[in-house]
Amino acid sequence: MIVRKEDKVIVLGMTGKQGTFWTEKMQAYGTNVVAGIHPKRAGETALGVPVFASTAEAVSKVGGDVAVMFIPPSAAREAAVSAAAAGVKLLVVLTEHIPAQDVMAIHAAAARCGTRIVGPNTAGLVTPGECFVGIMPAFVPSVFKPGSVGVISRSGSLGTLVCLNLTRAGIGQSAFVGIGGDPMLGTTTLDALRALDRDEGTEAIVIVGEIGGAMEEAAARHAAAMKKPVVAFIAGRASPPGKKMGHAGAIVTTQAGSYAGKRKALEDAGVLVVDTPRQIPEALAITRNTSR
Repeated sequence: MIVRKEDKVIVLGMTGKQGTFWTEKMQAYGTNVVAGIHPKRAGETALGVPVFASTAEAVSKVGGDVAVMFIPPSAAREAAVSAAAAGVKLLVVLTEHIPAQDVMAIHAAAARCGTRIVGPNTAGLVTPGECFVGIMPAFVPSVFKPGSVGVISRSGSLGTLVCLNLTRAGIGQSAFVGIGGDPMLGTTTLDALRALDRDEGTEAIVIVGEIGGAMEEAAARHAAAMKKPVVAFIAGRASPPGKKMGHAGAIVTTQAGSYAGKRKALEDAGVLVVDTPRQIPEALAITRNTSR
């Protein structure tokens, strides 16, 4: 799930307003966009690449390792299932508000076809100084800087803030993984943590978590056995129990998915948990100078 500049990227919905805007940004940054998908504009060329009627046709003609979706919720299921069936190995689902039954169908198709889903409702993936896929401001040098710290976040805005704070402190990033804000995600915090743990270019990892669910607790169990230092920030510290919060509708009942429960699990695993995103650079300096 760490994208590279040599990866062939297919953009579903590339000729729409948002698809065009972000494809231009991705291309300018170094992303290897090889095709766009739009059934009504098949046979045309847009932004210097061919437009095909389907992902299957694009893969057969020009290849494709990664696909990214600028597709409305009503059409997301068909687009995602078709991309998985075409053999795309990594599918970045930016779309928000996809019906739950459609999300389930997307994940089932991905499992059958061996496709990794990032999202739904993700801001995308960034490999600073190399390429990006999605809607993150990778091209803003004050936000992203090449380096060795991997960042995992459900929220694109919080992830951007964390990377901004790191860059301001002179700390570059090896990769940003936006796992997404949907209640049913194709890639979890644990999945992303494992990927960054294996990545040779990543020396330390930041987890930006949120209340609700148990993803941070699952990640904590893996972090306990890691040699790379991990720092975490959990959003939602002041959220009241029993009330839905945030874009994913997170809800906390008793200790299940609570801020306190997540913080304890991470700290018990040796992860340094900070109170605010601004403290992350200092925390990284501490963890890098202290054996875990």
